[in-house]
Amino acid sequence: MTELENVLQQRNIKPTAMRLLVVEKLLKQQYAVSHKELAEQFEKADSVTLFRTLKIFLEHKLIHTIDDGSGVVKYALCQSGCNCDLSELHTHFYCTDCKHTFCLTETEIPNIKIPQNFKLEGANLVLKGKCDRCSNNIPLNFAIRLH
Repeated sequence: MTELENVLQQRNIKPTAMRLLVVEKLLKQQYAVSHKELAEQFEKADSVTLFRTLKIFLEHKLIHTIDDGSGVVKYALCQSGCNCDLSELHTHFYCTDCKHTFCLTETEIPNIKIPQNFKLEGANLVLKGKCDRCSNNIPLNFAIRLH
């Protein structure tokens, strides 16, 4: 069994050609990607198949979505063992120059007291500014990997 198949099997996802291609791409990414960005990587792939693949990955908590305020949903791999519980949520960073969104997995979303009759179902904290690459004019392949 390959490493990619193992990643899928750990989340009880049956390996298919498209699923293996998508998980390989996500493993190599330094930042979150949109459906459109993934579709551009797989020109010959059917867009519906890619959407279904992302949906399955979300259902099995292999990836999570990020609303970074850009108007486009982005996707990033969850860490091994992550169940996407409220206690496991982390901060994201949106670079205003390159428009990339990074997972800051070491930076948890602070615990915020909400009114008694409110029920928290999710949280999304996105910090905005310049990433390491843009603030230091570093080529993308030399930028640090944050997740």
